[in-house]
Amino acid sequence: MYEQTTNGITIRVRPVFLEDQSSPGGGHFVWAYHVTVTNGRPTSVQLVNRYWRITDAGGRVQEVRGAGVVGEQPVIHPGDSFEYTSGTPLPTPSGIMVGAYGFVDEDGEQFEAAVPAFSLDSPHDRAAVN
Repeated sequence: MYEQTTNGITIRVRPVFLEDQSSPGGGHFVWAYHVTVTNGRPTSVQLVNRYWRITDAGGRVQEVRGAGVVGEQPVIHPGDSFEYTSGTPLPTPSGIMVGAYGFVDEDGEQFEAAVPAFSLDSPHDRAAVN
């Protein structure tokens, strides 16, 4: 489990390798990641956009920006959480993701909360000892 708190928003991420959706021999590796966003601020906030930076084991970077998460722009009340699961494929057996969520509070003020960097590891990754 990976966790980070920024601007009163705590984000927890739990990645899981999906063996049944992956094809290691074909260079296709898939992960799901479960995210919990908890509002520790005194007012409600709305998650309005996302940014992801996904780096595979070969150093190739993909950036993803978009509205909300999984088709939603949830309003999260003080002390409440929003959870969702999404996924990502990679052409390599490991990688790393990091990102940020954009929010707007009840006063219309925009701010970001960092998503902690989390590792995408599969059992097909052969760690090299240097």
